[in-house]
Amino acid sequence: MSNNTFFQTAQENPDNPDVLDVSPEEVLEKKDQLVLIDVRRPDEYVGELGHIPGAKLLTLDHLPQKINSLPKNETIVFVCRSGGRSGRATAFAKENGFSNVYNMKGGMILWNQLGFEVEDRNPA
Repeated sequence: MSNNTFFQTAQENPDNPDVLDVSPEEVLEKKDQLVLIDVRRPDEYVGELGHIPGAKLLTLDHLPQKINSLPKNETIVFVCRSGGRSGRATAFAKENGFSNVYNMKGGMILWNQLGFEVEDRNPA
């Protein structure tokens, strides 16, 4: 299956022309085939919006040091609060030779609005 057909919902990110945004619905549907990387701060990861079950925390600040520890042969989706930081993370990964990297549109705000499962959500 070619990279461009893995996500039916992939569309160009408005801020990062090399980045493709994918819908939370499709991320949920394909979650078991993805590596989910949450680039928010640790307090956000366990904060009011929680995080997607199975998502690994790798803050945007630490991404440059840890980028080579990510699997280049797997499909990676970056997640943040609203899609901005994860868009930058996706662009950075592309600049560093990753091809199967995507940004989850709308971030954890949209994920929560859609009522999808989260872990470690603390009451606000």
